[in-house]
Amino acid sequence: MKQTPIDKRITARMQPGNLTYNGFLGTDRRDFRQIIADDEMALDKLGKTAEEIADRLEYFQNQSYDSFQGPAIVDKIYEVETEVVRGFLPCPFGHNGIYRKSFTTVKNTITGKSFTFTALNIHLIREHHFFEGKDSHFRLEPHEIVAELF
Repeated sequence: MKQTPIDKRITARMQPGNLTYNGFLGTDRRDFRQIIADDEMALDKLGKTAEEIADRLEYFQNQSYDSFQGPAIVDKIYEVETEVVRGFLPCPFGHNGIYRKSFTTVKNTITGKSFTFTALNIHLIREHHFFEGKDSHFRLEPHEIVAELF
């Protein structure tokens, strides 16, 4: 599918060095719309929605924001820690508003697996169904997130 002028602007904002050092697409050669479509198909197979995943990520982030003495223990099996750094990031899709630079790490103490996400990830997943491109720094694989959090 041919990109519209708006799609081209969004793609440009997703490139490394524009809004973030590493960008949002990683090594993925697919158009961002194809990435979204493929992830939505994966979510359908998993029986979850992007909104449910964003809600769950936001739940963990909120649980850990006020924990200043190490990780918060959430739902008895997760260690969750959020680091807030200076600054804000805009949405590469051009939404109004900016998102706090924060990094939340969730560790499942039963499986030992962990992953990290940002406040912007929550917005990108909820509003755009965008989990980022393959091998991007903050790519969240839908099947892995569902397996660990639900």
